[in-house]
Amino acid sequence: MKLAYIGLGNLGEHIAMNLVKDGHEVAVFDLNRAAGDALVAAGARFADSAADAATGADAVFTCLPSTKAIEAVFAEIVPVMAPGATWIDNSTNDYDLIVDLGERAAAAGIRAIEAPVTGGVHLARSGEITVILGGADDAVADHMALFQVIGKRIFHVGAIGQASKIKAITNMLAFIHLVADGEALMLAKKGGIDLKTAWEVIQASSGNSFVHETEGQLVLNGSYQIDFSFDLALKDLGFIDQMSREYDVPVELASLTRQTYIRGKAQYGGDAESPMIVKLLEDACGTDLRAPGFPAHLEP
Repeated sequence: MKLAYIGLGNLGEHIAMNLVKDGHEVAVFDLNRAAGDALVAAGARFADSAADAATGADAVFTCLPSTKAIEAVFAEIVPVMAPGATWIDNSTNDYDLIVDLGERAAAAGIRAIEAPVTGGVHLARSGEITVILGGADDAVADHMALFQVIGKRIFHVGAIGQASKIKAITNMLAFIHLVADGEALMLAKKGGIDLKTAWEVIQASSGNSFVHETEGQLVLNGSYQIDFSFDLALKDLGFIDQMSREYDVPVELASLTRQTYIRGKAQYGGDAESPMIVKLLEDACGTDLRAPGFPAHLEP
């Protein structure tokens, strides 16, 4: 299949690479040309523009960091896409926007599927990330083979827009769990409990979480390196704030976590790694959370 992939950030580069390795003809584009070097070496073509990548493609993937970028790229690619081609968005998107773009794509004869991913960059690299799909049944079915290349667990949650909602909800939980995990580990340290032992006990307990098992290790290593920034976290928590107001659902923990990330951004900058939110607590307590034997980077 002839594919395009636009947006070669921490997730997009790995998703595109899995499509290349599966034998597809893939044109890639990113504003940072160096982001495509490994893909070109693997057989992809680096396009001159997003429009150039999309021209003649059966399906065009996008994975972009903001709604502004998504709208700009959408406006560039749809006019050059052939009727019947498909736009697949791996971004974490605003659900109102993705519904609007889906309708505009349909009016142009283009099928649209939202396909946000979750689980971390290490799982995107190995092709084992979770893929959440929103779109028409026939469009999803026609492209399921592609989704099985890029992900391990695949969920079709309904019409376009629904995947963006549940993706934002899962990210909300991850950010809350990360802040809570830092507090739990700090209580253990201050209470005189060895941190490696504390991590292992929590892992074996009813208080365990995916975040504890993954990002908790990076905190204890001190690398904080998850390839997901404060700015991205705040974008997602902003979506949750929007949903809570629209559906009249109080989200006290999410609101507190959002304020914590706002303070973290002010302290460490928007590009800081998301697990550095725990550093706010480390700085406040005057001690770090470090233990031997934990990795600097996550592996599948």
